Amino acid sequence: MPETKKSSKRISPKKLSNLKVVVLCIAAATTFWILNALNKDDYNTVVDFPIEFVYDQDQYVAVTELPKTVEIEISGNGWDLLRKYFNFNSDSYPVELSNPATKNHILTADLKRSLGEFLSPTQLNSVLQDSLKFNIDRIKTVEVMPVLDSTSFSMGKNFRVIGPVSFTPTTIALTGPSSVLDSLKSFPILLDENRINKSINKEIELSIPKNLGDHVSLEQQKVQVEFEVVEFLEGNKRLKIKKVNFPNAVTLQNEEVVIMISYLVDERKSAELKELEFEAVLDYYKRNKEDSTIAVQVRPMPDFLEQVVAQPALLKLNYEQ
Repeated sequence: MPETKKSSKRISPKKLSNLKVVVLCIAAATTFWILNALNKDDYNTVVDFPIEFVYDQDQYVAVTELPKTVEIEISGNGWDLLRKYFNFNSDSYPVELSNPATKNHILTADLKRSLGEFLSPTQLNSVLQDSLKFNIDRIKTVEVMPVLDSTSFSMGKNFRVIGPVSFTPTTIALTGPSSVLDSLKSFPILLDENRINKSINKEIELSIPKNLGDHVSLEQQKVQVEFEVVEFLEGNKRLKIKKVNFPNAVTLQNEEVVIMISYLVDERKSAELKELEFEAVLDYYKRNKEDSTIAVQVRPMPDFLEQVVAQPALLKLNYEQ
């Protein structure tokens, strides 16, 4: 068999052992140098130091996220600066606010003395921010009227809501920031029903609208919604023609015309409708002089009818010579 040549690039065990010793020596020297350097004083650095706003959270709520750090320049022992730079065992500096709803910022110059004492033995050189801004609002509870959201339901063909929509309870109580609730006039109720064809009596689970944010809460979780629904029936009738204020020399171009009306009637009034006699009133004084036409006026016009349409709606006049 041919002889296998040994690689000339392989490191011998003796050289490898020497290399490890060199690496350990460098690491030890570097560690010693770092430790020695950190024991020295008069280092300067800029850090984002943790802060915490302290206020009565039973009476006030932060509408936007509060600042969590303040940028400062400090000097002192290397070990102390290292701990503060990486927030090792560093308590947050408490920024106390007695009445936060009356302002939206605090000057850092007003904090410098107490912050310097808090950082001791590290020395505070300067605060690099002029102010700390915040948006904290007073908590309040309001009661608003529930209102049915018209986009949350649809009606069946020719069905109508009759009378008022009632809610139990009659008001909705909400708790949250005053700046949000002061402008709130009503609370939308989502029915989530399609093609309604009968009266509604339904319990609704309440939820906070997205536009009110995350800081508003409900005092109650449900509301009862009730309203009456009726159907409007399709119908049509032939009308008697009644001429008013017509001169003897004026006639209709078509005296044999048949005038019909189509309509929708409240189903509860269908019997009452049968007792009515409708007329197509043609008032000559209300004619259109430019084209010699006259509009059909339907009489009577009870309020339980909808979508009343006369056909034809206009009639042509004929003037005898």
